[in-house]
Amino acid sequence: MARTFKMALVGCGAISHMHLPAIREGAPEIAITAAIDADRARAEAMARETGARAFTSLEEGLAHGDFDAVDLMLPHHLHEEVAVQAFAAGKHVLLEKPLATTLDACERILAAWRRAGTVFMVAENTQYWPEVLVAKRVLDDGAIGDVVTARGSFAIPPIEMFYGGDRPWRCDNSAAGGGIVIDAAPHWIRPLRMLLGEVEEVIGALGRPYPAMQGESLVRSLLRFRSGVVAVLDGIMKDGPFVPEAMFRITGARGEVTVERSGRVMLWNAEHPEGQQVGEVGGYMRSYPGEFADFAAAVLDGRAPAAGAEAALGELRVALALYRSVETRRWEKVWE
Repeated sequence: MARTFKMALVGCGAISHMHLPAIREGAPEIAITAAIDADRARAEAMARETGARAFTSLEEGLAHGDFDAVDLMLPHHLHEEVAVQAFAAGKHVLLEKPLATTLDACERILAAWRRAGTVFMVAENTQYWPEVLVAKRVLDDGAIGDVVTARGSFAIPPIEMFYGGDRPWRCDNSAAGGGIVIDAAPHWIRPLRMLLGEVEEVIGALGRPYPAMQGESLVRSLLRFRSGVVAVLDGIMKDGPFVPEAMFRITGARGEVTVERSGRVMLWNAEHPEGQQVGEVGGYMRSYPGEFADFAAAVLDGRAPAAGAEAALGELRVALALYRSVETRRWEKVWE
């Protein structure tokens, strides 16, 4: 089997400049042969950087380009149309999260994938977040005993590359499908699912401290897992500084594990009452090379990805249940 394959970058905006160095580091087997963006200038700039051909639509790229796979990095409301088009052309697909903004759209995408029989991954990079993998190993080793509770917390400024400019699509509910619950929170929901299992039900409240965003920019919520463990999920976006608290705190019967913003994982138990660093210092950006290495292995070797495409339904279902709970002011089931 060939040890390289050709890929088109579809959407040459902010996230593409995070994906490209990760491809070069984590998956040198991938050759970028097409750069596709509705903004021709952006497509041409990416083409110059990669040696690819520039196109202004996936349709044009499919007609005149040469590639085996697509990396779809588009506003959320475009995911279904473009993913289905790529599958119909027999391409392997890496699709930026969320899978889609509605469950019906997700099912149509998944049905198109099953018909195509190609490789499909949803690009939830936190599946490969080094600190989360270390924390999971600590939990699996029993270092803190049975998990009692946990907290995932994120506090982020409105990053210019994603939320700046005259018309940032992430600030528009018709394009994004919501605010930070559907866009940023999945990067914390996936690790919590990896560490604690599947979410059963949720309840929460939302706010808008960042008024430029049409959707929510504050979430305070509780997640009850099928195991019975209840975890907190907190998130906020606003201008100004934040206290550098832990991004994850997992409390067990015999100790705690924290994932710090510095990239350290700390273990606190009877053997280490003052806390001890576990593993090497990681960092959120270190999750991207692993994502592309996994995609390349799936395409080239037929290896199952660390998480199948259907796994991304979990983050969307949690988000949608949270939105329902705000309306009903009750616990809402995730999988019903």
